[in-house]
Amino acid sequence: MVEYVIIGDGISGSSAAETLREEDPEGEITVITDEGETLYNRILIKEHAKGKLPEAPISIHDPDWYDERDIELSLNTHVTAVDVEEKLVHTHEGEAVSYDKLLVATGGTPTQLPVPNSDADGIHHFWTFQDARRIREAAEGSEKAVVVGAGLLGIDFAAVCGAQGVEGTYLMRGNRWWRYALSLEGAEIMHQGMRDVGVEPVFESGVDRFEVDDDGHVTAAVDPNGDRYPCDWAGVAIGLSFNTEFLRGTGVETDDGIVVDEYMRTNVDDVYAAGDITRFYDVLLGEHAQNGSWGSAKEQGRVAAVNMAADAAEEEFEWVSSYSITHFDFPFLSFGHPTLGEEHAERKYSDTEWRRIAFKDGKIVGGVLIGDLSPQSAFKGLMREGREVAGQKEKLLEKRVDLDSLAPPQEQ
Repeated sequence: MVEYVIIGDGISGSSAAETLREEDPEGEITVITDEGETLYNRILIKEHAKGKLPEAPISIHDPDWYDERDIELSLNTHVTAVDVEEKLVHTHEGEAVSYDKLLVATGGTPTQLPVPNSDADGIHHFWTFQDARRIREAAEGSEKAVVVGAGLLGIDFAAVCGAQGVEGTYLMRGNRWWRYALSLEGAEIMHQGMRDVGVEPVFESGVDRFEVDDDGHVTAAVDPNGDRYPCDWAGVAIGLSFNTEFLRGTGVETDDGIVVDEYMRTNVDDVYAAGDITRFYDVLLGEHAQNGSWGSAKEQGRVAAVNMAADAAEEEFEWVSSYSITHFDFPFLSFGHPTLGEEHAERKYSDTEWRRIAFKDGKIVGGVLIGDLSPQSAFKGLMREGREVAGQKEKLLEKRVDLDSLAPPQEQ
């Protein structure tokens, strides 16, 4: 009987557990997580923080789900070390859990700003369900908030402000939101969406320090220019840190995350990784990459489990990820790796409709769609095909993308 141990009960770990039970009905499966609750929908916690959803629709699995599948679940359990020679996982309670196959799916934790008072009461990060509960409570009783972090997680804080009627100030280090993927023209659509819900973006800013009252609660953010922004609470989203300390001494290769191949295997026998924590080999891109989308993490967990159960390189991870935002009156979607392009094509169609496509080696590697999301299937299909289409930018920027109008590969 094979013993499987999964560290992490997010969507990648849970997907792996479910798949393992399907692939190996007799195997022993143990899931260890440092969270105090079972799997929930990380996508929907932002809607809870906005006051739009109660808790009930957000929880995905209850303890019975694990019992029904004969999966051993350990909540509130911290892994302190892994012994790859003896194949043991050590926990903070002194327990040693044996494994034949190990999956690391611990995700990340929000990075804290390296400035004075960044750990003050009233400064929130947005990653867990418990975070969402605290943010909702803070927003419901406040008038002013400051948001820091000009990326996909930071904009969720801005949306909470808008939904809860909080006057928000969004401090950004550069001259636009998500400057690595959007041009000024595209970003301005997002800026106006923020303003429309009562959140004012402030550019070339950031945080030099937070001010606190006598009780240690945040009262203001001061930016590097010396400008002061009073607040009842602050939301910080400047990226994720990956906890790989428990893998020290194992020989598992790390590089801002755990390095895996296209089969979710690390460089150490019988140790796999999946989800946000991975730097995986992207077979479409032809190089290692990272991706934090829900769909990607779920699929990585499934693929890892298939290969763990088969004890072979049976299935590759091949996936075009996407991330959507529905906070404003217009939709937003990014796909693939929009920040990795060597060249780009973009067009604005209206005040709330814009498109940008990123190319590398002549192939589409990602993009951003604002307003009209209908071309996403065509672009994702071209990514999967690995077709060189950078020479046909005008056709790709037409309002309706007609794949039949593109020159076939041999004519390019």
